[in-house]
Amino acid sequence: MLFRQLTLTRAPLVRMLAWSGVEALPPLVSGLLVSTAVDQGFLVGRPGVGVAWLSGFGAAMAVRAYATRAGFPHLAAVVEPLRDALVERVVQSALARPTADPAGIARLTEQVESARQLTATLLRTLRGVGVTLLAALTGLALLAPAVLPLVLLTLLAAGLLFARLLRPLVTRRRAVVLAEERLAARAGRALHGLRDIQATGTGPEVSRSLAGAAEESAAASRALGRTSALRALVVALGGRLPVLTILAAAPWLLAHRALTPGELLGVTTYLVQQLDPAVRTLAGTAGGWLLNLTVVLDRLATTTATPADGPPPAPDGTCAPDPAPAPAAAEVRLAGVRYGHGGGAVPVLDGVDAGFGAGEHVAVVGPSGAGKSTLAALVAGVVAPTQGWVTVGGARPVPGRSVALVPQEAYVFPGSVRENLAWLDPSATDERLVAAVALLGAEGLVARLGGLSAALPDPSELSAGEGQLLALVRTYLSPAPVVVLDEATCHLDPEAEERVERAFAARPGTLVVVANRISSALRADRVLLLDGGRGLTARHGDLQVLSPLYRELVGHWLGSAPRTGAGLMS
Repeated sequence: MLFRQLTLTRAPLVRMLAWSGVEALPPLVSGLLVSTAVDQGFLVGRPGVGVAWLSGFGAAMAVRAYATRAGFPHLAAVVEPLRDALVERVVQSALARPTADPAGIARLTEQVESARQLTATLLRTLRGVGVTLLAALTGLALLAPAVLPLVLLTLLAAGLLFARLLRPLVTRRRAVVLAEERLAARAGRALHGLRDIQATGTGPEVSRSLAGAAEESAAASRALGRTSALRALVVALGGRLPVLTILAAAPWLLAHRALTPGELLGVTTYLVQQLDPAVRTLAGTAGGWLLNLTVVLDRLATTTATPADGPPPAPDGTCAPDPAPAPAAAEVRLAGVRYGHGGGAVPVLDGVDAGFGAGEHVAVVGPSGAGKSTLAALVAGVVAPTQGWVTVGGARPVPGRSVALVPQEAYVFPGSVRENLAWLDPSATDERLVAAVALLGAEGLVARLGGLSAALPDPSELSAGEGQLLALVRTYLSPAPVVVLDEATCHLDPEAEERVERAFAARPGTLVVVANRISSALRADRVLLLDGGRGLTARHGDLQVLSPLYRELVGHWLGSAPRTGAGLMS
């Protein structure tokens, strides 16, 4: 996943690496400058020459500082798109899994930020360490090729040991993350059901369960710590052993004139100032960050995988359906549906049984708080019932594929007007878009915006009613066999609302309207009245006979219509 994203930002990555090459100048010349300063300056009584050679190192460091500063914008151009892609992946997964745990989604967003920071830190650190190692070895080969094989052998041994440790380190780091997630999940469930725990007297059992999860997390951390301690051997082999070897051989090297004093000091400079810190960084800090990034990306890839039966989500929370044509209509069934906001809360819906025939136009009405929007979300598949089941066409509802939902606060995303309207049906031609715009009465709005090709850089500049119109046209073009309008016309005037509802009623498919005005119920084939968690479905005239509440709602609306056109149900 990381490699695929990095390939999309190849240009800034190449520019960042180019500046990294400039940063390699001080590690490359450090030993050479020290050797020349000693042999041609200080040892022959020319301190001015020695100081002049050493001042070149200061100039090289100034160049490196400029290169480091110049490389940071390119690093941001690599990392920020990665963060955006991961955020999009988490959002898509959450929308495709309506029953996902909110706490789990929150942990995923934290992991996204961790992935961004870890990637930035690794790229910044590894490019510096990489160029330092390469430059130091190149300078060492130019200065004293005789000692290079000794250094390369120890580095090879350290690299093999580090590679051998990576797999158990990743395994143990993953075990720590999973143990922490299990502990957090158990603690969240215990907190959520605290009243039930107190009422049933199961506190000791819950406490023991949490203690077991905490001990499991601690054991995983201890195992990771034991394995991580072995990285000290990598530092000893790759960073310290070459220095000790050269110092032990120094008398022999000087006596046999294999190295001059300046060259010996230059070799030591490469080993002490460049090689040893680079190895320590790789084995220690970078190794830890690399492990964390590997585990975080693995968890994100695993936990945000979109279900095979779900389409990719759209920016407004719906899911883009397959371009293949969907059935013209589908039956909607609710059987024993119960839903409450939390384990101890009074259920909003309690035992609702209802059925909407294929192609039927149904209005959902009821007083405020009766659960109308909850029922709309259940039919759309955005939430799952606590008990009972909901089916669309004999299967569970899939947002965007079998059901298209338009909420009260419609979302318009930055992009062109055409992209917004054609999101749920990318194959829609301009002719279809224009026809749908005219049918729903949005032609004036589209013309004012500048036509289908006009850009919407800031959708917040649209009024609530304008946003609803664009979302309604988008949903009208959806191939989903069921459309749910959850007070989706509440910001339109009564005439515009009637035009929209009649257009959707004539559209092939099943229409469920959460009524904002009682006039919506008058236009429906049947009405579902919600009250006290239960539902009653009948025609408008029959409901007036069967339900005093419905008569009250109608009377209230008729009494307030001249003033507001809205009633108790709004």
